[in-house]
Amino acid sequence: MNGGRQLVLDLGAAPRMGREDFMQTEGNAAALQAVDSWPDWPERRMILAGPSGSGRSHLAAIWQTETRAAALSGLTLKLPEQAAAYAIDDADAVAGEPRREEALFHLLNRARAEGAPVLMTARDTPGTWGMALPDLQSRLLACAVTHLDRPDDTLLCMSLVKLGEERQLMLDPGTVDYLVARMDRSVSFAHRIVDALDYEAYSRQKRVSRTMAAEVLANLQQHR
Repeated sequence: MNGGRQLVLDLGAAPRMGREDFMQTEGNAAALQAVDSWPDWPERRMILAGPSGSGRSHLAAIWQTETRAAALSGLTLKLPEQAAAYAIDDADAVAGEPRREEALFHLLNRARAEGAPVLMTARDTPGTWGMALPDLQSRLLACAVTHLDRPDDTLLCMSLVKLGEERQLMLDPGTVDYLVARMDRSVSFAHRIVDALDYEAYSRQKRVSRTMAAEVLANLQQHR
């Protein structure tokens, strides 16, 4: 059994970031439409703002794939080689880091000169980022901003059911409702729950029950 358990852990599924994996609801439909309308962005720049778990990185990944944009991160930003487009996840992470702020400033200038679109994700609007470079701040404040909220109950239910079906786990409505009422409000946490349920169901050779779901959720929340 130990070998089987190890196998389950090795096969844990990473979050899928394709368009077909993005679950659209009333709460995120406007953001998806805004990302899809990128040829019409003012100055061809957009900031996608939302809390962790809201799906902003997923939308950026969809856009990055479809526009063949360079995939960048504000956590490690350096001025990249020329590209047709640029997707910068966690762009607000450059704040307070002089070299990264300067890299973003020059990147935005270069992209504007080349007509290359830029999509940035962040936790909030640029006025809250705390940029030290005034010229960079002014450019960011001029960007169009689209907001994403934390996932609502509908999206979390859809996520749990879909992820369970992908692993051939049958999650009954009562178990799903129990989890949604108590889990962290993020799709990434839904992935963690279903991965853990998959492991436990295989290890115990039992179907997923509400009791098993409660134990898994408590363990994940204890060790987050």
